Amino acid sequence: MTDAATPSPPRFAFGAALKSAALSAVVALGLFGLMVGIRTETGPTGSLIYWTRFGDVALLVAAVFLGRFLRVLAFGDGPIRLQRLVPARWQEASAGGERFARLMPGRNLGGIFSIALLGFALVAPILFFNNRYALDLGILVLTYVMLGWGLNIVVGLAGLLDLGYVAFYAVGAYSYALLAQNFDLSFWVCLPLAGILAAFWGLILGFPVLRLRGDYLAIVTLAFGEIIRIVLLNWQNVTGGPNGISSIPRPSFFGIPFNNDDDGFAAVFGLDYSATHRIVFLFYLILMLALLTNWVTLRLRRLPIGRAWEALREDEIACRSLGINTTNTKLTAFAIGAMFGGFAGAFFATRQGFISPESFSFVESALILAIVVLGGMGSQLGVAIAAIVTIGGFELFREFAAYRMLVFGGAMVLIMVWRPRGLIGTRTPSVFLKQRKAIAGALVGEGRG
Repeated sequence: MTDAATPSPPRFAFGAALKSAALSAVVALGLFGLMVGIRTETGPTGSLIYWTRFGDVALLVAAVFLGRFLRVLAFGDGPIRLQRLVPARWQEASAGGERFARLMPGRNLGGIFSIALLGFALVAPILFFNNRYALDLGILVLTYVMLGWGLNIVVGLAGLLDLGYVAFYAVGAYSYALLAQNFDLSFWVCLPLAGILAAFWGLILGFPVLRLRGDYLAIVTLAFGEIIRIVLLNWQNVTGGPNGISSIPRPSFFGIPFNNDDDGFAAVFGLDYSATHRIVFLFYLILMLALLTNWVTLRLRRLPIGRAWEALREDEIACRSLGINTTNTKLTAFAIGAMFGGFAGAFFATRQGFISPESFSFVESALILAIVVLGGMGSQLGVAIAAIVTIGGFELFREFAAYRMLVFGGAMVLIMVWRPRGLIGTRTPSVFLKQRKAIAGALVGEGRG
């Protein structure tokens, strides 16, 4: 027997669904017709030849039409709510699980999954020792994990939208390259110097934007990133201009080089020489830097400065009214986030052996910001998972270069629709009062959570 108080699912007319699907198909035709359908190539006489792929465009438009039609017919033209998709008993169980995880944050799967990821990262170089591609991909993923955790301090914790984070990445890379080449300093000496210089530029960026927020802050940080890139392009006598800097010194294992000499790494430790030794060392090096970034961030979140960041993110006016110095709070967020970006830049320079301004374009900033947003702003585990999915996804679709960005953009739209706060989005404070912890434990113990 149906309860009278239970609302019946709404029914939508066939004509309304058809109209909405047709409108979506027209928009898809305008987008896909330009991005997918039209392709220019140089002919034998030097003239441009236009190729139009009607079949691919028609297939994509048909998929959009069918998907929109079924969606509107089933759920209506508004946003899809959880109540429409999940039965009531599942909703109740899900709500209870979320409430339990919120009250007892230490007893969830996040910690187990984090330990599993760390364990796999530690043994990955052994498992894939003979697979250079897998090791290089792992190094690339860990680099973006570190960059995501660094930007997460600025965007996820302090709530300051930064579209020019790649500028600090570039400062760290060029600082290491110039110091190592001109002053013959080792990697271990240049690494902290690169982080300090990047933090200094973070302070320089922080002062002009103290009174800005939201879109205005994003525009200024975007301009800052482009200024750094243009300076690197035009300052040819120092940075090499568009030609970049080559022959950047490689890191050593505490003074032991990775070469085939008698004093090399393989000879010292009695191993057969292999070029993979240096790649494995770079893998563990970026893993150590990423873990250091994560540890420092987690420690800072529990300190007064971390609580000030979270208060600033939630409400700047209330934060100021409580007596928190918002100027120092913003500057520390920019400086610490930039410092970790500088560390990652120094590692990038020593890994590649060559850097140029083209490696630090706006696309890199957008990709790092997408990793933070998709993973869940403020979530360390979410950022790591988003970096793995994003960078790994790019590699999986490398054979489909024409559709790679299309699939990536579609995946981002789907995640933002279904998980607006990211894969592991949370707004739970980092620090709880002891009384609240006791109450939460009591509620769970009584079965009332």
